[in-house]
Amino acid sequence: MDFSKRRHPGFALLAWAIAWGAMVTLEGRLDLANLAMGLVLASALSALWLPGWSSMLISAVAVLAFNWFFIPPKFTLTVDLHQNVLLLAALLLVNWIIAVLVIRQRHLTDEARNLATREAQLRQWGDTLRDASDPVAHASALRSALQEATGNQVIVSVLHSLGQPMHDGTPVLVGEPDEQQRSGLVLCERDGRAIGAGSGRYDQLDDVYLPLRGRGITLGAALITGLKRHPDSEKLRSHLQALCDQMGSALHRSLMAAQEQQAREQAQLQATRNALLAAISHDYRTPLATIMGAASALQEQGDRLDINQRQRLAAGIVEESERLARLADNTLQLARLDAPGVSLRCDWESTEEIVGAVLRRVRSRPDGNRVGVWVEPYLPLLWCDAILISQLLENLLDNALKYSPSDLPVTLHARGDNGAVVLAVIDQGPGIAPAWHEKVFEAFQRGDTGPRALRAGGDRGAGVGLAVCRAIARAHHGGILLRSREEGGCMFECRLPLRGQGQLPPTSVPPETDQ
Repeated sequence: MDFSKRRHPGFALLAWAIAWGAMVTLEGRLDLANLAMGLVLASALSALWLPGWSSMLISAVAVLAFNWFFIPPKFTLTVDLHQNVLLLAALLLVNWIIAVLVIRQRHLTDEARNLATREAQLRQWGDTLRDASDPVAHASALRSALQEATGNQVIVSVLHSLGQPMHDGTPVLVGEPDEQQRSGLVLCERDGRAIGAGSGRYDQLDDVYLPLRGRGITLGAALITGLKRHPDSEKLRSHLQALCDQMGSALHRSLMAAQEQQAREQAQLQATRNALLAAISHDYRTPLATIMGAASALQEQGDRLDINQRQRLAAGIVEESERLARLADNTLQLARLDAPGVSLRCDWESTEEIVGAVLRRVRSRPDGNRVGVWVEPYLPLLWCDAILISQLLENLLDNALKYSPSDLPVTLHARGDNGAVVLAVIDQGPGIAPAWHEKVFEAFQRGDTGPRALRAGGDRGAGVGLAVCRAIARAHHGGILLRSREEGGCMFECRLPLRGQGQLPPTSVPPETDQ
């Protein structure tokens, strides 16, 4: 039982009643010194439930009553024997010492309880801020914590919002300060030092302004009104400053995280730009050289070439131009999708229509007639950017056609699977080494397939097609992965989640070589 919280005089009166009843009952059986022990015990017990001054007063009255009822001559305040005078003096002194010790112990207990409460509050506040993505959202919670600790009105001003400092001079305010209080908050934020009673600056003020300090920076201030009149203001100030400093540290961490993220995004953009420049300077040279060579031959030797030679040169120009266009589209798309805050032009699209449009374009190429398609019936609509999904499928089909033998088919599957549409491109080429299954999706990386991967007359791509596919899939909150097939070859599987659609129909399993 925590007696220091009790202030009920009834328990004290009961203790005194029991003690006096026992002394009256035992009078004549015990000497005065032993009877006085009951008085000491009652004084010690009553001190647990009474304020200090009343406990000392009641102890003095009890000693006089003991003299009146028990010390000869009875019913007078005179004392015949000197030893009885000493007994009364010792009794009063012991009672007062007990009262003082109990008062001190009660005070120490109250301080320990207050310290434990403040420590728990600091720990809970620190846990709250540690997991906060935007500490400014907890400005109201800081105000509540300061008001709970002091019982006074509090106003909080924060110069930091959503990871960015506010440069327009309009801080986030929780509370309604008047003009003088607003000026005090601005001064405290600017100097990073406390203002008000007990701070050494403007001590005549009843209010106290405390800064929200980070590491070497102040990101706000808190105003505690009337703190000077608080009975425990001096000891309470350090606790209040600790609460404010935790908020300041959280704001500083958020600011550093935002700046780090911004620097990371800038580095990512710069890396993308460098990669684009590298691709443009290296991988664009081959088709440009082919186009320039064929065009020069037609220009300079056209009259000496027969019709078949001119057609081959013209076809080469068209093929390399298309290749260059695809490479440019992929490179620019990769740059756009890797940029932060990219937005897609999404709409409800039919998977069958997207696959059909892709198939028509692919089959217009010289080797496109070996592409087979199987689309599961009754697929729900996709919420997607149809142009990007088409580009994803064309890149996968172009990759499969390029790295598989010209006499073997390539298959495109579209099916539903657990709330998603799965688009898979399957080839029967030499496959890709397992160590490259993840790395092959990085920009300007080419999978290690060995010399058998290149068909006659073929060449290696720029290494951006699969990177674009992964960027497109991620932009649609999906993913893409590479699986090796036991029969040989690769299966690139893109999984796009459905949005707001009903249950998928039962999945059929198509034959892999259906054309």
